[in-house]
Amino acid sequence: MPFLAIDIGNTRLKWSLFESARSGARSLAQGAEFLENVDKLSEGPWQSLPAPSHMLGCCVAGDAMKRRAEEQMDELWNFSHHWVVSTAAEAGLTNGYDHPTRLGADRWVAMIGARHRVLARGEPRPFVLAMIGTAVTVEAVDASGHFMGGFILPGHGIMLKALESGTAGLHVPTGEVREFPTNTSDALTSGGTFAIAGAIQRMVQHVRQASGVEPVCFMTGGAGWKMAPHLFGGEFELVEQLIFDGLLEIAQRRAAA
Repeated sequence: MPFLAIDIGNTRLKWSLFESARSGARSLAQGAEFLENVDKLSEGPWQSLPAPSHMLGCCVAGDAMKRRAEEQMDELWNFSHHWVVSTAAEAGLTNGYDHPTRLGADRWVAMIGARHRVLARGEPRPFVLAMIGTAVTVEAVDASGHFMGGFILPGHGIMLKALESGTAGLHVPTGEVREFPTNTSDALTSGGTFAIAGAIQRMVQHVRQASGVEPVCFMTGGAGWKMAPHLFGGEFELVEQLIFDGLLEIAQRRAAA
C-alpha cells in the first residue's frame, strides 16, 4: 500500500510517495515546495498521486504549518496524520538529550536513517551526521546507537545576513570559496563555509577520541552538496534523502510492533 513521507523544514516541505512503508521501498513520486506554496499541494503535485494508505512526517516549522499540510491531505485522502516526536528511544536509537522531547524531530529521524545505513553494512560503528540547511546540525552517535549529543549553528545564509545587518558596508556576497580570499565577497563566502566545516570536523575529532575508531560520516540537507568539497580529513557520504530513510524505518518498525 502506498505510503506518504513528509519532511517539513524551515524553508521547504519535501515529500515522497513510496510503494510501501518499509526500508528500501521504491519511491513512486516525490517533490518539494517552498512553505509559502504548501496550500497549493492538493491542486498541484498531489492531485494525480495514487491514494496513500497512511502517512508519517516530521515537522520543525511549527504547528500552524503542520495543520496547513494536514488540510491539503484531507482535501484528497482519508487517513490519520502521524508526526514523529523525539522520544527516549525508537527504531534502535537511544536519545542522550537532557530533555529528549526537545530534540528536533528532523534531527532524530535523520539519525535513525543514518543508523539503519550503518547497520546495513554489517559491523556497528559510531557515526557523525551533518545536516546542512537553513540551520546546521552536527550529531554524534556511538556504535551502540546512543545519541551522544550535537552542535547547532547558523547556516551559511543566516551567517551572511547577520554580517550584513550588523556590519556597515558589508553586503550578502556572491563570492567563491578560496583558501586565501583577496576580496570581501570571497572572504565572506569562504569564512562561512570554513566555519561550518570546522564545526563538523571538530565533532569527527571528538567521536574519534571518545570511541577510539574512525566514525562513519554522513552529510545531508539541501546545501550539503555545497559543503562536501570543502571538508578535509574525513570522507563524508552525501545522502540526499536521509530523513525519508528514517521515516521508512520508523514506519516499518511501528507496523511490526
